[in-house]
Amino acid sequence: MRLLHFTRRCIHTSTDDTRQLLRELLRESAQSVAVVTAILPDTPRHPPAYHGATLSSFSSIALDPLPLVAFSLRVPSRMASALNVHVASPSPSSAHFIINILSAAQPRLATRFARPDLYPRPFADPDVHWTPDPQDGLPVFAGALGALSCRLVGPSVPLARLGVSDSDSALDAGTLAFKETAAEEEGDVPQASAGSGLASELFIARVLRVERVPVPVAKHDEGDAGLYGLPLLYHRRRYTTVEDDTKMKS
Repeated sequence: MRLLHFTRRCIHTSTDDTRQLLRELLRESAQSVAVVTAILPDTPRHPPAYHGATLSSFSSIALDPLPLVAFSLRVPSRMASALNVHVASPSPSSAHFIINILSAAQPRLATRFARPDLYPRPFADPDVHWTPDPQDGLPVFAGALGALSCRLVGPSVPLARLGVSDSDSALDAGTLAFKETAAEEEGDVPQASAGSGLASELFIARVLRVERVPVPVAKHDEGDAGLYGLPLLYHRRRYTTVEDDTKMKS
């Protein structure tokens, strides 16, 4: 056996370099796409309303002793504010939100909930098919790969409190890269950069139930019906999916 020796070379020289390299790496790494749906609390100016936001940082972090998931949201955010209000809910069995893991047939749905400037009322869109879950009334999207009813284990964690600046966090950089590239696809590149002082908050939640996902109203509207069994991924600034191994030649 012959040992191979490599000369280690540090390519990181500053926080800005690390941020840029991380952004580039995350763009090369395919990430699943999900939409979190919740109900905005009642306020003197606005009645309760459904709200959704596209996530790129969703991850399962534990199965035992409790099934836990995590994601981050940039703030200020209506979704972040709503979730932090719901965390005070007195019912331990009530879900705060649903994470809809999108199928490969749903890139347009992901765009609708990533761009509130272009789609201010996505739940009223006739092309967005959803139904309220039977227990808590939260939106579940027809044709999603799966849907998780979740309850926060506690208030969100501002990433600045973890001993690093907001813009240095991996979750924030990953989410920013996703949002930037999604905007570029629509021809509207945001002016804010990773070093512009944008903050993120980390949410950790317990999965209470895996919901039954309704069948799409009209599968042909989203293309090949087989895409409903494949995950929607975001890779190299575009939506894609995996190759169906049943179609691969041995």
